[in-house]
Amino acid sequence: MENLLSIVTFIPLLAAVILALFLRGDDAPAQRNAKWVALLATSATFIVSLFLLSGFNPDDTGFQFVEEKSWIIGLTYKMGIDGISLLFVMLTTFLMPLVIAACWDVNTRVKEYMIAFLVLETLMLGVFCALDLVLFYLFFEGGLIPMFLIIGIWGGANRIYASFKFFLYTFLGSVLMLVAMIAMYVDAGTTDIQALLTHTFGSETISVMGFQVIGGLQTVLWVAFFASFAVKMPMWPVHTWLPDAHVQAPTAGSVVLAAILLKMGGYGFLRFSLPMFPVASDILGPFVLWISVIAIIYTSFVALVQEDMKKLIAYSSVAHMGYVTMGIFAANQQGIDGAIFQMLSHGFISGALFLCVGVIYDRMHTRDIDAYGGLVNRMPAYALIFMFFTMANVGLPGTSGFIGEFLVLIGIFQVNTWVAMFATTGVILSAAYALWLYRRVVMGDLIKESLRSITDMTGRERAIFAPLVVMTLLLGVYPSLVTDLIGPSVEALVHNYHAALPVTDGSMQVASH
Repeated sequence: MENLLSIVTFIPLLAAVILALFLRGDDAPAQRNAKWVALLATSATFIVSLFLLSGFNPDDTGFQFVEEKSWIIGLTYKMGIDGISLLFVMLTTFLMPLVIAACWDVNTRVKEYMIAFLVLETLMLGVFCALDLVLFYLFFEGGLIPMFLIIGIWGGANRIYASFKFFLYTFLGSVLMLVAMIAMYVDAGTTDIQALLTHTFGSETISVMGFQVIGGLQTVLWVAFFASFAVKMPMWPVHTWLPDAHVQAPTAGSVVLAAILLKMGGYGFLRFSLPMFPVASDILGPFVLWISVIAIIYTSFVALVQEDMKKLIAYSSVAHMGYVTMGIFAANQQGIDGAIFQMLSHGFISGALFLCVGVIYDRMHTRDIDAYGGLVNRMPAYALIFMFFTMANVGLPGTSGFIGEFLVLIGIFQVNTWVAMFATTGVILSAAYALWLYRRVVMGDLIKESLRSITDMTGRERAIFAPLVVMTLLLGVYPSLVTDLIGPSVEALVHNYHAALPVTDGSMQVASH
């Protein structure tokens, strides 16, 4: 089908325009219509994206479904996907109908709420499909605006502070990336990402403001891109915006933030940092590995002392993203396979955990862990679902959480055994804070009077969790669904990365298999 990528990307935006132009009023029928339009649009986007999946050839390591058109003022609209970006497109289209279904009880400015999520979906899909630097930057930065509004308008009591902190952190990091993109255009004469992947940026030592920069232009560009992607992930120590954003965001906003938006940082490392700046990635790779280890251990300990459920899960996300950055900069097949798998798995599991918090928050209007206890007595179905995703988050074998962490640790062990050893402690710590949370919220006697009338999950809530349970189990027992799809693209990435490195005895290079 011609222009299939554009159709998938812009269906949600079209629905947002229809809502903005044709839906009037804020009474109950208008609110219900807005929700149904959003649900139908996101569901249609997922159905159409299945044609991408069915028509994709995993053995072709190049970009497929490529579309290229001349755009305004000499710019180019170019879209395409490879095995890596296809998975993130599918993750986005799969989760968005569930996100819309999860905010069915919202009754404040519903039309605007749905428009924000529909526009956000188009911008997120655009990031994963863009094959032009300018287009990528527009989609990447554009996603800040609807999420800023979602947190700032529909968030909690401290929403204004959290939304501005989210916006400023991510925007300031991206300003450096924009400067780097201009430098890349000056050096290569093009903004075409496909062409830039074959262009060799200078790696000879240069002097910048009196400092000798090993790796030359590559290192300068790598640092600029790193500033943006590290904040987006987020990596320690630029992670502090995430807990505030999660706590103040509405449930659906937290799900999108954790499950999809954070993955843009990892995708950026895979699309730009490794293939375009291999010498700089090799030089600075050990630095990334060690701050990833610090992130895993430090944020796990911080999670242990949280009293707010959302904050605990937010810090858990930072720890799990530490495995992702480690796997990527291990720069071998197992490490990168594991990093991509971990991002995909984390999308399902963290999204489900924030939905679990939303279920009881909708009933009790508090996220304080001490306000709960003994929920298993009144909510057995909820207790089962919460336990399943808690164990998946810990990395229980048989769930997708295990596969990603296991592959990353195998990959990192080939590069640095000390890093692998310290990173493994994160698995133990994650079990500590996750099971501690579960025990205090769900287990024990129901002694709080306020909880005696709490009701179990509704049919709608169970229907939202069902696809997430299926995917978490399916990928846990049949990981080749993902690894067969990304394997050739990752193999090509690893091969090109190592081929571009100068052969030195002290290099971080390892065999690609």
